[in-house]
Amino acid sequence: MQLKPLSDRVIAVKEEATATTKSGILLGQAKEAPAYATVESVGPEVKNIKKGDKIVYKNYSTTDVKIDDKDYIILKEEDVLATL
Repeated sequence: MQLKPLSDRVIAVKEEATATTKSGILLGQAKEAPAYATVESVGPEVKNIKKGDKIVYKNYSTTDVKIDDKDYIILKEEDVLATL
């Protein structure tokens, strides 16, 4: 099954929290998941974001969906704060 976003919605996959730093130091469990993701698809009214973009988004403005053992988030374009 494939998700197809409507109007100004964006579908993305959350990035996993890293377990080590660049220098190899192990980190404990992250208290909060990172608020960035990779865009999987965009709705027809989305103007500034495209598939493959890495985005920073408002952490509490998403809808979480799990399809075929893969976790997605759905959010409005206006809730995307920046691209990386």
